[in-house]
Amino acid sequence: MFSVVFPGQGSQMVGMGKELYDKFDLVKNLFKEADDTLNFSISKLILEGPKEELDLTTNTQPAIFLISYSIFSVVKMEFNLDLNKAKYFAGHSLGEYSALSCAGYLDFKETLRILRIRGDAMQNSVPKGEGGMVAVLGSTVDTIEKILTEKLKVQIANDNSEGQIVLSGKIADLEKLIQILKDNSIKNIKLPVSAPFHCNLMNNATKIMSEELNKLNFLSGQNKLISNVTAKEIRDLDELKNLLIRQIENRVRWRESVINMIENDVNHFIEIGPGKVLSGLIKRISRDVKIDAINSQNDIESLKL
Repeated sequence: MFSVVFPGQGSQMVGMGKELYDKFDLVKNLFKEADDTLNFSISKLILEGPKEELDLTTNTQPAIFLISYSIFSVVKMEFNLDLNKAKYFAGHSLGEYSALSCAGYLDFKETLRILRIRGDAMQNSVPKGEGGMVAVLGSTVDTIEKILTEKLKVQIANDNSEGQIVLSGKIADLEKLIQILKDNSIKNIKLPVSAPFHCNLMNNATKIMSEELNKLNFLSGQNKLISNVTAKEIRDLDELKNLLIRQIENRVRWRESVINMIENDVNHFIEIGPGKVLSGLIKRISRDVKIDAINSQNDIESLKL
């Protein structure tokens, strides 16, 4: 059995999707629809840059979704490969929105609109320079949780894979944490991000997204979704909406999500979107599963379901 997974922020690059854009009218039409929906040329930004503007969270989130949705559509419509036969759909942070849209729970235009709002809300939830994120390498969640009990207002933002954990918090608290990690010979890297995602400093973004998500009418999608918040299957549409609201401030339990899917008979993961970030994480979690990263025509042609 296979699962389809969608990447989150950090996978973006100028020129992503250009090969498929040049070859398929379907992709050109989706790009135009995105421009019209967002009232600016996100297609030009994706294809030509500048990188600094593409990397702004408010632009990155709808941009990555547009590429993921375009690839998914080409696989399905141009190559007649039915990805909706997947046992599960899952995504990392904003990738969860790609998952629910491709699985039929949310309209393409609505997803673009909500991700533009989500990106802007997350970007502006904390004044620039007050918060940040640190990646911890080669340690375990248990070890880091013990360190974080020492009155540090830092949270685990992403439990990505074996030996890769990302932490969020205020800069002053992160500096204290970095010293503790150094004293314990734990490798860490400051991430080049402008806000501390997936922690309680995102409270303003949660309020905004709660209002926006409660306006939406979710559809009855075709596939089972795995939640970032619980790492488990989402049972109904009310739970889906609640978990998407909670996702803003809660840990992305990616490692646990992948393990849960494997324990439920998934032995093949198909990453749909720019880059191969999730493929690399899944390899670290399990070397016993098949992994395909799909972002070019050659990738699609070699895909076997």
